[in-house]
Amino acid sequence: MGDPDSPRRAALVVGAGDSTGGAIARRFAREGYIACVTRRTEAKVQPLVERIRAEGGEAHGFGSDARREDEVSQLVTRIERDVAPIEVAVFNIGANVRFDVADTTERVYRKVWEMGALAGFLVGREASRAMLSRGRGTILFTGATASVRGGAGYSAFAGAKHALRALAQSMARELGPRGIHVAHVIVDGAIDTQFIADNFPERYALKPRDGILDPDAIADNYWHLHTQPRNAWTHELDLRPWIEHW
Repeated sequence: MGDPDSPRRAALVVGAGDSTGGAIARRFAREGYIACVTRRTEAKVQPLVERIRAEGGEAHGFGSDARREDEVSQLVTRIERDVAPIEVAVFNIGANVRFDVADTTERVYRKVWEMGALAGFLVGREASRAMLSRGRGTILFTGATASVRGGAGYSAFAGAKHALRALAQSMARELGPRGIHVAHVIVDGAIDTQFIADNFPERYALKPRDGILDPDAIADNYWHLHTQPRNAWTHELDLRPWIEHW
C-alpha cells in the first residue's frame, strides 16, 4: 500500500465524465492532488487528463468497469502502488434511465442497480481498505433527486440511488469513528451540459444563467467536504439551483 508519510496524495474519481466528474478531478488537481480518473475505457478520460496537465496539474487515466470486483480491486492497488496513497475517493456514476415500470426489463433494472449501487459498494469498500491502514481519508458519493424520492418512470434509477444512499449512511457510521469521512451529495437539478442545452433551452434563456447547476460550483462543494474538520463533518449535502422545485 501507499506510504502513509508520502507528501503525494491521490484523488480517485470514478465516473470522471465531461461534466461533474471532470470538474471534481480538476478542482482537486488545482489543490495539488494527483487526479486519478477512470471511465469504462481509458481513451474516454484522455481529454480530461490532458486538460488537467495543461492547467498545471498531475493526472493519470485508467479504464475500468466499476461493476467488476477484480477490476476495482486492481485499480485501487495500482494507484496505491504506482501513483500515491488515495486520500479521496469519489464515486460519480450516474446510471439515469427512464422507463415505465411495465416496460422495465430485468436486464435494465439489473444493469442500473449494478452501475448505481453495486459499483458504489465496490469502490467504497476498496477505498476504505486502503484508507483504514492510515486512519484517514474521504469517500464521497454522488446522489440525485432519486436518492430521496422515487418518480414515475424511475423505478430502476431510484432503487439504485436509494441503495447508494443507504450504503453511504452505513459506511459513515462505521468508518467515521475510524477517521474516514464519508459523505453523500444529492445533486438536485439540471447540470450545465450539452444535453441540457439541447433539451431544456428555457433554462439557457434565463439571464443570468443561474438556473442550472455549474459543474465547477458542484466541485467546490466536494472540496469543501474534504477539507472540513472532523469535529464538524457533514454527511449529507444537497445542491440545487434557486429555480428548482423541491
